[in-house]
Amino acid sequence: MAGPPPKSDKVADPSAIPSLDRLLRSAAAAPLVEEFGRAEVTRALREDIERLREAALQGGLGAGDLAPDAIARRAAALLDARAAPSLKRVFNLTGTVLHTNLGRAPIAEEAITAMAEVARGASSLEFDLATGRRGDRDSHVEALISELTGAEAATVVNNNAAAVTLVLNTLARRRQVPVSRGELVEIGGAFRMPDIMARAGAKLIEVGTTNRTHGRDFEAAIGPATGLVMKVHTSNYRIEGFTASVGARELAGIVHARGLKLFVDLGSGSLVDLARWGLPHEPTVAETLAAGADLVSFSGDKLLGGPQAGLVAGRAELIARIRTNPLKRALRPGKMTIAALAATLALYRDPDRLAERLPALRLFTRPVGELDALGERVRGPLGAALGDQFRVEVRPSHCEIGSGALPVEVLESRALGITPASRRGGGRRLGRLGAALRALPVPVIGHLRDDALWLDLRTLDDEQAFLTQLVRLAP
Repeated sequence: MAGPPPKSDKVADPSAIPSLDRLLRSAAAAPLVEEFGRAEVTRALREDIERLREAALQGGLGAGDLAPDAIARRAAALLDARAAPSLKRVFNLTGTVLHTNLGRAPIAEEAITAMAEVARGASSLEFDLATGRRGDRDSHVEALISELTGAEAATVVNNNAAAVTLVLNTLARRRQVPVSRGELVEIGGAFRMPDIMARAGAKLIEVGTTNRTHGRDFEAAIGPATGLVMKVHTSNYRIEGFTASVGARELAGIVHARGLKLFVDLGSGSLVDLARWGLPHEPTVAETLAAGADLVSFSGDKLLGGPQAGLVAGRAELIARIRTNPLKRALRPGKMTIAALAATLALYRDPDRLAERLPALRLFTRPVGELDALGERVRGPLGAALGDQFRVEVRPSHCEIGSGALPVEVLESRALGITPASRRGGGRRLGRLGAALRALPVPVIGHLRDDALWLDLRTLDDEQAFLTQLVRLAP
């Protein structure tokens, strides 16, 4: 004789859905109200009640869905998701050290401490403690910049594009600015130098050709309507072959002979000669000023290794004019940027220990042997977490410096190469694995290439945190 039919989860009556008031008074909701506040919990519970009503209309409402504990669990998940910040720390294992989309340079502990200190309360941002009068926020970094570059004066804004805009708007508004055609760069996000110049109110005069520009081209371009001459360091690309360009020293001679000023945009400009650490040489700010540039602009968060900022260094009378431009107030950085920049610049006073204390430089200079050892330590735990669906090996790789700096040079590196154990559906599995890595508490960002997911190890700076969260990947 057959037994009774198996019980099924009956479709609940929509009228059985608990009221919002009852749910708010339930024991299950009390800890949520304590953590998130009554208003947010009310909103989350109301959304779940609406979802239950919709399910009832579709005939898919189960009796178990109506328990206050079940509703509270769903509300808690929603509240946790809402409370999680969208801007969070990630592991940048892309093979690009200064990745623009991932925040560029990691900053030094000294800079983090300085930011936290001024964030906790009032600060002397624009207050002169010696005189008791109003001060200038530039004063906290100007002396350091001048000391490190040889500039007479300096000012700071919120990024280098802002610095370029401010210089041109101050010194060449409604005036002509000759620039070599080979230096009309486009930076990240499709921002182009000609567009920036137009917004600044300057009129671009293209000089020479894409691959060859000579001093005589600038001599012919300079006239009564010229406001200043601009040179742009092509830090995010390189033209090779049949080329010619006018160096800063030669161009300064041409410009100064006509009573004009030379402005050089170094972009990701460095404060020190990177060749000291075996890296390719990049023009430094001090070298460019010594060559005759009247003003130099550069970034704070690229090769300098600090927070996002734009710095302008050079002649005191020109910096004074820039400071009086109303745009300066619109483009000025906040107190935490100033604090972090000052702390970062101070590290350059001790060049012998700079590679130890400046995270970006430390990542550039990590020995390959250290990366080999790191790869062997993390390969096993990652393989165990992924199970038998994937193979993990330590592979030779090459790392880019990134953010427009040293565009054709690469750093020898090591990476974890992850490949599917079976080729069938391998691309989909790699895609799902990439999504799972991005969903970790500290998301892991790699890159797909040659039917593998690559996790470059040069920028893996917290081995323990990386290993600790691998358990969440277990199939």
